[in-house]
Amino acid sequence: MRIENHPILSFNRGKTLSFFFNGEEIKGYSGETIAAALHAAGIKVLSHSHEFHHPRGLFCAIGNCSSCLMVVDGQPNVRVCVEKLREGMRVETQKGKGCLAQ
Repeated sequence: MRIENHPILSFNRGKTLSFFFNGEEIKGYSGETIAAALHAAGIKVLSHSHEFHHPRGLFCAIGNCSSCLMVVDGQPNVRVCVEKLREGMRVETQKGKGCLAQ
């Protein structure tokens, strides 16, 4: 689900990294955001709305909205659209009271 060839842009991918999303191992590239790696792996729903639990996906991709808040290595409310991928990191869907996204 990544763009591999483009007539104008070139993609200088970093080395392949492994990370975990809700316990499942996923591959990504160094230098890309967590959200980009999840999207490329086919994961489009990043959170759910608080009141009606509607699915939320990647929206602004610049860290201004709250659609991509997740728990990263135990820290809640991380905006995965701007957080860079690291080897072995653990990313989880955010749930429960006290979190900004449900």
